[in-house]
Amino acid sequence: MKSAKILLLAMLFVAPVVFAGTVSIQSTGVAIFPGDLFSVDVGVSNISDLYAFQFDLTFDPAIISATAISEGAFLPSSGATFFFPGTIDNIGGAITFNADTLLGAVSGASGSGVLATIQFSALGPGSSPIGLSNVILLDSSLGDISAGVINGSVTVSPEPSNRAPAGLIFMGVFAWIRSRYGVSRRTRPATTYSAQ
Repeated sequence: MKSAKILLLAMLFVAPVVFAGTVSIQSTGVAIFPGDLFSVDVGVSNISDLYAFQFDLTFDPAIISATAISEGAFLPSSGATFFFPGTIDNIGGAITFNADTLLGAVSGASGSGVLATIQFSALGPGSSPIGLSNVILLDSSLGDISAGVINGSVTVSPEPSNRAPAGLIFMGVFAWIRSRYGVSRRTRPATTYSAQ
């Protein structure tokens, strides 16, 4: 009986953490090849009264390279904002100090949406984790909002063998035009030289 009471007390004090919502990496799910440009959203779901946020993001700089960061539509849906796009470090594979805040005495945004969009360039084949860290969410009273974090990843596929280079496509189109419209290759007239 004594051990049952101890177990019950332990269960009461070790209650699971309940998050108000989640912050997650949301990739497009389209096939990505070396040289492609693509974007990844940092999204939020089931959040109430979000007034400001901050996060850092990490990635594999051998696979992908960050090119730009833009504000998502979620926070501006509640009023004017001040967005700070953070600092891109493509050597270390990090984007730090991304932040956004509403301005003035307004209620925070509630629901689900996109906090920020990061554009990347695919460098080479492989899989790159995309991780969130230092995530801070504040409500309109500047109190912390607890939220779960869901990281993501992107996979850059090797160049498919059936993907023709642009030069071959152009040559094929030019050959079709020549055959269709009877355009022939011009021949250069012979040049004659006279001895002086």
